[in-house]
Amino acid sequence: MYRLLLTFACFILLSPAVLRAEELPQLKVAVLKIGTVNWELDTIKRLELDKANGFELVVQGYAGGDATRIAFQGGEADVVVADWIWTARQRAAGKGYATFPYSTAVGGLVVSADSKVQTLADLKGEKIGIAGGPLDKSWLILRAYAQQKYGIDLVASTEQVYGAPPLIFKSGLSGEIDGAINFWHFLAKMKSAGMRQIISVSDAADALGLDPATPLLGYVIKDVFVAENPNLVMGFYAASRAAKAILAEDDAAWNDLRARMNASSDAQFFTLRDDWRVGIPPEGPVDEVAANAMLAVMATLGGTKLVGDATTLPAGTFLTLE
Repeated sequence: MYRLLLTFACFILLSPAVLRAEELPQLKVAVLKIGTVNWELDTIKRLELDKANGFELVVQGYAGGDATRIAFQGGEADVVVADWIWTARQRAAGKGYATFPYSTAVGGLVVSADSKVQTLADLKGEKIGIAGGPLDKSWLILRAYAQQKYGIDLVASTEQVYGAPPLIFKSGLSGEIDGAINFWHFLAKMKSAGMRQIISVSDAADALGLDPATPLLGYVIKDVFVAENPNLVMGFYAASRAAKAILAEDDAAWNDLRARMNASSDAQFFTLRDDWRVGIPPEGPVDEVAANAMLAVMATLGGTKLVGDATTLPAGTFLTLE
């Protein structure tokens, strides 16, 4: 684990004169073109928070998540956004990847407004649509919760339908499925359209003794890049936290993001904004004991297909920025 000795509080902001006087180092981030991380990165670029922190942010958009990881692994990008369980898996396989938090945002399970379903126990015999496949982290946590709380196996007691997030979104709204587990921003749109959330993944995780503040998504960087560019990494961290602070408090800052958010109504726009804010991770180091407990649940239910050899949290998975 790296301990970068520069702090967010004392990071030196470069003046415009200095910025013009020398070429800034670039930081290339590979992201999904339609990913919600672009809301933060757009804010960094628009408000020149990158330049203020001594670097130029270059956002590289890709059509799929696999493509972003290939670009990162192949050296075409310096940073990629991924869940830390993937980072832990790669680290356990001998790859020097580390992460710092981007978001704690997770989904939940929603049903139609007039559904008789009130709890997960009521889903017996019903059809559940799940985005992300059988190893989706939200699905695994809800499975563990249902087993502990109600003594039921959701795999055995329900019919599962797996599909891409837009398909689960449409199927949920049309009533083709009885319940839906989707990525958080699609769930926000489903809730704004009148669907009812019966449980969030955060609440389920909390009931399982896990810490819902454990950030799922993070910015992944190679160890060697951190060692060679500590100021650049710290500058990116500072810019990220500054953008989060602005988006957490300034409603007007969201107006410039509305087109990218693809919100078809004010209700969608406000729900997306508010749910994104809820996902802002706290500052400070990640609780590795809590992360290890979550990894154990993932390993038990997802097996090596999900976690690989990372049955316990590999040292150095999380960057310590202080």
